Amino acid sequence: MVRRAVLVLAALALLAGGVTPVVHADEQPPVPQQDPFYAPPNPLPAGAPGDVIRSRKVDWHPEPFRVLPAPVRAYQVLHLSTSATGARNAVSATVLVPPTAWTGAGPRPLIAYAMGTQGLGDECAPSYHLRSGTEVEIAFLAQALLKGWAVAVTDYEGLGTPGTHTYAVGQSEGRALLDTARAATRLPEAQLDPNAPIGAFGYSQGGQAAAWAGELQATYAPELNLVGIAEGGVPSDMNEVAAFNNGGIGAGLVVAAAVGYSTAYPELPFAAFLNQRGKDVTTKVREACVAEIALLAPFTRLNDLTTTPDLINHPAWQARLAQNKLGTVKPAAPVYLYHGTLDELIPYSGAKKLRDRYCGVGADLQWTPIPLAGHIVAVSVWGTNALNWLGDRFAGKSTRPSC
Repeated sequence: MVRRAVLVLAALALLAGGVTPVVHADEQPPVPQQDPFYAPPNPLPAGAPGDVIRSRKVDWHPEPFRVLPAPVRAYQVLHLSTSATGARNAVSATVLVPPTAWTGAGPRPLIAYAMGTQGLGDECAPSYHLRSGTEVEIAFLAQALLKGWAVAVTDYEGLGTPGTHTYAVGQSEGRALLDTARAATRLPEAQLDPNAPIGAFGYSQGGQAAAWAGELQATYAPELNLVGIAEGGVPSDMNEVAAFNNGGIGAGLVVAAAVGYSTAYPELPFAAFLNQRGKDVTTKVREACVAEIALLAPFTRLNDLTTTPDLINHPAWQARLAQNKLGTVKPAAPVYLYHGTLDELIPYSGAKKLRDRYCGVGADLQWTPIPLAGHIVAVSVWGTNALNWLGDRFAGKSTRPSC
């Protein structure tokens, strides 16, 4: 994947027309907690979801060339959005625009890009990783830019901005992604058309966010021209994902999701029912990025962390988890769904159930199982195909439904 990124970034340099990047080897951006850009005004300004509160031009330093900014126009934005419970909030994001003019038919397309799990600490925010050259999920960003498409990458609620990240809460993620797309089209410097065709793209947590954007768009952001949703490794039913990982190698992610849900929905019984180990683990999870989370509580069960067993079965938890279960609403655009048959984190059986629910609500769905692929292998070998599928939607080609 790194080799592919090197080749694509080299091609981007050629597209830039021989622009020589300026080296800033001695400059490291401040972490979000120390960067006033991420702190929204209090109270929030008047405006609609997706309206830009503030923006700034930045350098994007992709791996493996951390000292060299990529030859693209990069902007950080802080924009208005909406929480899972309907409260107004602010979300940070990054907008990337190729340096060359769009020569295709119609306006320049836009990818609404949702990153896979980054973590819960503010330093895990994609916008910070992109600036500091530590974001590992760059190959698909580079491929999209090479095609001449713009890309808008959401940080999600509470990642970078103050507060705890509402990790794995689809209602929050989908709104943040749609509002990041809105903000990109409303940012004058990006020079994007409000009617630009938009493709949602994401894997794992990002696949969940893209899927929710597809289900929410018709009622939440009907003005957006969403033409396709490419989603892979999707955690579509958090009850199923929690049961699959509880006590396994992905137990730390289950704890992270519990923190995310109890943040999004404060009425959920959680913090008051943690034992001392539970308090210690959740405190660390709130400040950790994904690699550290994976090491914090492997093979731990939620019951090991609480004074009351099976909190997830509480009616309040079940009600909120049901509200965040995918596949009950027909997506507003065609869907490309793919999943590894040997996924060790998000059960393949759940992906097949999501496929069936999509078909049941009349979705225009193309389903692709990836034989013998685990969680990371599936996106590594098939993510480019999902991105190219969005290219077909931008080109107005017919879909090939699997239902």
